[in-house]
Amino acid sequence: MSELTSNVNWLAVIIGTVVSFIIGWLWYSPVLFGKKWAEGSGVELGTASSMPVAAMVTQLVSTFFLALLVGVTAAQNALATIILIILTIAGFAMSVGLFGKKSTFAILVDGGFIVIMGVVMIIIQGIF
Repeated sequence: MSELTSNVNWLAVIIGTVVSFIIGWLWYSPVLFGKKWAEGSGVELGTASSMPVAAMVTQLVSTFFLALLVGVTAAQNALATIILIILTIAGFAMSVGLFGKKSTFAILVDGGFIVIMGVVMIIIQGIF
């Protein structure tokens, strides 16, 4: 377990989590891909008062775990490992979308978001 604490840049992990969560808010908003993604996913975009709290908490926790994975692999100089992890997670998310019969657009939005989060987190690790 020492790899979770040894040399991990916790500031970069926290910043990566917050920035990626904000990107997700924009990514799935009507400003970017939200309307067409919702249509292709079979869901309706709600108002701020009807946000799916459990989904958002799960997203935040998972975003933190991905940022931590990026931090651990950065501390170990294992860039190829985190790239493989990110692509694997994106692939699983896309396969879930395929099983759920989402539109191709919605599937690409979901997979693309995971890749973008990973890239942002890697860049933040490099900056901090």
